[in-house]
Amino acid sequence: MAESQKRIVIIGGSYGGLSTAHYLLKHVVPQLPEKESYQVVLVSAADQVLCRPACPRALISDDLLPQDKLFVSIPKLFDQYPKGSFSFLNGTATELEHTSRTVSVRLAAGGGSSTEKIDYYALVIATGASTPSPLLSLNRDIEFLRTKWAQFRKALPTVKSIIIAGGGPAGVETAGELGEYLNGRAGRFASKLANPRVAITVVTAGSDILPALRPAIAKKAEHYLAQVGVTVIKQARVKAVTPEGAGTDDVSAKATVTLEDGKTLEADLYIPATGMTPNTGFIADKSLLVADGRVDTNASTLRVDKAGPRVYAIGDVASTARPAVHLIFPAIPVLGANIKRDLLLAAGKEDKSVGKDRGFKEDTRETQMVPIGKGRGVGAAAGFQLPSFMVWLIKGRDYWLWTTGNLWSGKQWAKES
Repeated sequence: MAESQKRIVIIGGSYGGLSTAHYLLKHVVPQLPEKESYQVVLVSAADQVLCRPACPRALISDDLLPQDKLFVSIPKLFDQYPKGSFSFLNGTATELEHTSRTVSVRLAAGGGSSTEKIDYYALVIATGASTPSPLLSLNRDIEFLRTKWAQFRKALPTVKSIIIAGGGPAGVETAGELGEYLNGRAGRFASKLANPRVAITVVTAGSDILPALRPAIAKKAEHYLAQVGVTVIKQARVKAVTPEGAGTDDVSAKATVTLEDGKTLEADLYIPATGMTPNTGFIADKSLLVADGRVDTNASTLRVDKAGPRVYAIGDVASTARPAVHLIFPAIPVLGANIKRDLLLAAGKEDKSVGKDRGFKEDTRETQMVPIGKGRGVGAAAGFQLPSFMVWLIKGRDYWLWTTGNLWSGKQWAKES
C-alpha cells in the first residue's frame, strides 16, 4: 500500500466490516475529492468470511450445509474495485494507539511472528465478539474452527449425555440441532421423545429460555426441544466445570458440571453457550470501553467520540445496540453517510455543503428467530409472533446462507441509502 494514501482502516472481516468496506468503496470514496488518495484497508484474522449464525448446524457435519456458501474467500470479494482502492491484511489487531492514530497487526503469514503498524486516516472497529465455546463462532481463524469441529465430531458417535449451558438462541439452536441429529424427532402430536439415545440438557439461569422473546414463545420452544430429547433446567447457573477447560480448550472432554445449588451433572460433552466477549483486547485505553467491554460508541452517529476524529464502531463490538445481526444492516448506511461527511469536511468542504449527520436508532421491537432442528422453529419479527413454518422458511432451512451471497459480494449495498 502506498505510504502517501489516506487509509480508511476497518478491523474485522464479518458482517459489519465487510458491509462497511463495500459501502465505502461504492458510495463514499468515489465521491471524495482526489479519490485516488484514499485506500480502504480491511484487517481480518481469517481470510474467509463465515456465516456465523449457521454454526449450531455446521458444527455437526460438513454434509448438513454447503461449504462453499458457509466459507467464502474475502480477497476475491473485492477484486471488483479499482486497483489500489482496497487492500486486505490477514492478521489480528494487537494494539490501538488512538493518540498517534496507528493500529498494530500481527500478520497471519509466517505463523504470526511478524507485526505491522498501520497509520490510519479513519478507523472502523468491527471486531465483533467471541463465544465461550470455540464451536460457535470464528474466534480465531478457519483452521482453528475446523480443528475444533473435527475434535467434537470425532467424539459425537459414542456420547450418551450432553450438557449445554445457556438458554439463549445459541444454546437452544445447538440443542435442537444435536437433539434431532442424534435422537430423531417424536411424532407431531407427542409431547416429548420417549427414550432418547443421547440425554441432552440445557441449563439456563432464567425462568424461561429465550429471554428476548415472550414467555409463550419460549414455552413453544421448550416443547419442540422435548420432541428431540432435550431437557431444560431453569433458574440454575453453572458454578464450576471440571476438568478446567472442558468445552472451551477441549471440546471433546467429559465434564462434571456443578450448579450454584451444589447439584452436579455428568456429561460426555459440555458446550458453554452463555453470552459473548467483545473482541476489544487490542484496546489498551479502557476509557474507550463501556463496563461490559464493548467500545463506547455514540448511539446516534456511531462515532467513537473519545478516540479522536474519524473513528467509528459497528456491530457486536459497539455499545450502540444489543448484539444482533439484523441490527447491523440499518446501521451501515448511517455509518457510511457520517464517514463521508467527516471525510468531505476534512478535505476542505464547507459544513453547509455536506449536510447534517445521519442518526441511528435501535429497533427494540421483539425480533428473533430460533430454529429447533431442521423442521421447527419459534420467533417473532417487529413484535409479531411467527409460525414455525415461517421461521423454517426464513432461517431454519439453511441458517441465513441464502442471504449471504448478496451480502458478502456487496450487491446488497449496490444503492446508496
